[in-house]
Amino acid sequence: MEAVDVVAEDLRRRFRARKVSFLIVDLTGKAVARLSTAGAAERGWEAERIPMLGSVYEKVIRTQRLYQEATDQGQRVIVPVTNRGDAIGLLELLLPAAPDEGVLEAIGEAAHVLAYVVIANGRFTDLYTWGKRSRPPTLAAEIQYQLLPASLSCEAAQFTLCGSLEPSEDLSGDTFDYALDRDTLHVSVTDPMGHDIGAALAATVLVSALRGARRAGAGLAEQAHLADQALADHGHGHATGQLLRINLHTGRAQLVNAGHPWPLRMREGIAETITCDVDHPFGLSLRVPHPYRVQDLDLRPGDRLLMLTDGMLEHHGEQIDLPTLLAKTRELHPREAALTLTSAVLDAAGGRLEDDATVMCLDWHGPQETQRHVSSGADTLQASAARAKGY
Repeated sequence: MEAVDVVAEDLRRRFRARKVSFLIVDLTGKAVARLSTAGAAERGWEAERIPMLGSVYEKVIRTQRLYQEATDQGQRVIVPVTNRGDAIGLLELLLPAAPDEGVLEAIGEAAHVLAYVVIANGRFTDLYTWGKRSRPPTLAAEIQYQLLPASLSCEAAQFTLCGSLEPSEDLSGDTFDYALDRDTLHVSVTDPMGHDIGAALAATVLVSALRGARRAGAGLAEQAHLADQALADHGHGHATGQLLRINLHTGRAQLVNAGHPWPLRMREGIAETITCDVDHPFGLSLRVPHPYRVQDLDLRPGDRLLMLTDGMLEHHGEQIDLPTLLAKTRELHPREAALTLTSAVLDAAGGRLEDDATVMCLDWHGPQETQRHVSSGADTLQASAARAKGY
């Protein structure tokens, strides 16, 4: 609980900082909560929550670049707290004078250390999870959040990816997932039928079946079969889904489509739909016995791939020209692009979605890449240091 305070006190002492704060990004990606001390939680779990839209905090998160300005009280410095593309939050300091490059580098290193501190200590306390939530979740929402990967973003040499989920008023059970092993990147997007607790329970069975099969070393077709069987056996209806596997050494990409919307691909400035074969949704094997087909997907270095749920296409999603918006956001990190896409659907719905809107945005850099692609900021500093040391 006091880990953030330890880092803050170290910075205050080393650089005579008048103020040091850690601000954590909430689940919506649209606000930050100031968690400067653990005592804030003890005083009734209250913290200052600041909307990011149009603020300097949004600029730092979006660009992942250090920001500084002179104020009446001193020099204000804001640094991103990021780990492998996961924008955890911000470190904000008020210094007595303009810092030199050595001080800024040390602050950047501290921000990177703080990212690891938050990740490690998050296993033992609810403080950071609480900080990410603007309001208490319903039971269905709690289940849905727990099914998402611990980090919504991931950067590696061969790829960068990020998922974004805008929940509907009644929660429809959308989930996305990914895992990285020595040779393979696994990605999935799923969408159970129904709403509220029923959809959350179906999503629990579905995601657990897929993870269990994947962790046991099952191939794509077997993963799909076991997920299908799990939903059918436990009477939780049916769900659409898309499973993707990419060989990191060859670049070969394969997918299974279980009644799910087709993915989009952005290549050389042109966004297009990838029309693949569609098999029956998960949970219908007893009525529609048919093996799932594993298909090759044409994926080349420089491509951006978008996997999505039908909430991005139906209801208020119909008002969004998704290919055009995908093209307009091509220069953004997948983290910001994914948030922009789901936010556009939420805005079109006037803030009240009828169905979850979910995307997984993947930039494929290619198997020939050996160094991780990072935006900048503290993560870039550490990546550069690692390259210099031969890591």
